[in-house]
Amino acid sequence: MGKISAADVKKLRDETGAGMMDCKKALVEADGDYQAAIDYLRKRGQKMAAKRVDRDAKEGVVLALTSHNRNNGIVMRLSCETDFVAKNESFIALTTSFAEIALKNLPDTIEDFMALPYQNEGITVGDKVIEQVAVVGEKLEITKYAKIETAAGEGQVIPYIHAGHRAGVLIALNQEGPSLIPAGKDVAMQVAAMRPVALDKDGIDATVIEREIEIGKDQARQEGKPEAMLEKIAMGRLNKFYKEKTLLNQAFVKSNKQSVQQYLEGVSKGLTISDYKHVELG
Repeated sequence: MGKISAADVKKLRDETGAGMMDCKKALVEADGDYQAAIDYLRKRGQKMAAKRVDRDAKEGVVLALTSHNRNNGIVMRLSCETDFVAKNESFIALTTSFAEIALKNLPDTIEDFMALPYQNEGITVGDKVIEQVAVVGEKLEITKYAKIETAAGEGQVIPYIHAGHRAGVLIALNQEGPSLIPAGKDVAMQVAAMRPVALDKDGIDATVIEREIEIGKDQARQEGKPEAMLEKIAMGRLNKFYKEKTLLNQAFVKSNKQSVQQYLEGVSKGLTISDYKHVELG
């Protein structure tokens, strides 16, 4: 016990985020071996993660980041069990460290993301997540991740973080320039508030369209409409579905007399959204 210095404990705490007593215990169990103490904490995290695998992790932090030139962007969610943990500054900082790694590397999947090196600690992002289970005492998961990449001269990506890190949005505009950033933010806020299911009607799956048509026919039939009119009525209701559920066709929340696309066209001729990503808690 005597050879475990306060400096060693502090160093371990600074690197892992674990509590002082946990760090001291890890060093004692490792007989003062610093790397073995880190391994001890990581194994403890693995054990806790296994015990909490069936827990719900519906709270957390969502972050959206873009590169300095705004050509690329990522949005991700680090989930935990309680909002008490989610609101902790150290948890937000942890999520930020993961998001910065994702933005630098632009992995294709969560699995690729988890396999990336974590800073200079000689471990992966996935290892760090497991390690932090022991630190916070809750189930932790990177449960959502998406990216948008654009080539230089082909547009820009605008990020938006909504309501205390409870949602994040990326908007890809087809035109560049800082003067268009406010328009991108406006549309990102629209996405967070209205939760469109697709960019436009071409992005709606054919099975969804078929289901909406059948629902429209059945509703009209129950209202006593003539059988010959059902198809026309259903198509009219499908168009209403497009206006409510597809981003470019939705009424713009700041001025519902125009659609999102009409708003963008008014900002800059030919301006539109080429892609968007939306991640939220829950």
